[in-house]
Amino acid sequence: MQGSDQTTVRAVLAGDKNAYGALVRAHSATVFRVAFRITGNEADAEEIVQETFLRAYQRLEKFEQRSAFGTWIYRIAVNCALSRVSRPGIEAEYRHDDESDPEAKTVQVAAQDPNPERVLLGREFSAAQELAMQRLTATEKCAFVLRHLEERSMTEIAEVLNVAPNAAKQAVFRAVQKLRRELAPLRGNA
Repeated sequence: MQGSDQTTVRAVLAGDKNAYGALVRAHSATVFRVAFRITGNEADAEEIVQETFLRAYQRLEKFEQRSAFGTWIYRIAVNCALSRVSRPGIEAEYRHDDESDPEAKTVQVAAQDPNPERVLLGREFSAAQELAMQRLTATEKCAFVLRHLEERSMTEIAEVLNVAPNAAKQAVFRAVQKLRRELAPLRGNA
C-alpha cells in the first residue's frame, strides 16, 4: 500500500485533485477507529476524520515521502484527537464517574444466550475498562491504542507521537501497568 500511496501523493501534487479521494478511502476507516478510541465519541471521531484529511491536504507538499503516508496521516489524526480531548470542558464530557449508569453502556457478550450474571459482569467490566482508559494520560492512551488495538510497531508509535522509541515503549508500558492495576479487582469476578 505504501508504494501506491506514494504514487497517489505524487499525482495529487502534480495537480490531480481527484486522486486525493483514493487516499481518503484507503485511510479514513483507520483514522476514524483511532480517533474514536482516543475520544470515545463517534461524532467527535467523524469530525476528526474530516479535520485530519483537510489538514493533510493543505500540508501535502510538506509530506516527506521518506516515511509512509499512513504513519503521517496517523500522526495528524492523533494530534487532532489530542487537541479535541484536551480542550477545556471536553474532559468532563468523556469522563464517567463511579456512579454512572452501567445499564446505559452497550456490551457485547460472546455467548449466544448469556445468563443475567454474565451480562452484568460484562457491563461491569466494560464500564471499568472505559473508566480506566480515561484515567490514562493522553500520551499513554494514544500509545496503548496504537500498540494494542491498532497493532502498530514501536517505531511507528514513536514517529506518530514525535518521541524517541524508548519513550514510546515507556508510554505503552505505563499504560499497561495502570490498566492492570485498575482492572485487577475484576479478575476475581471473571
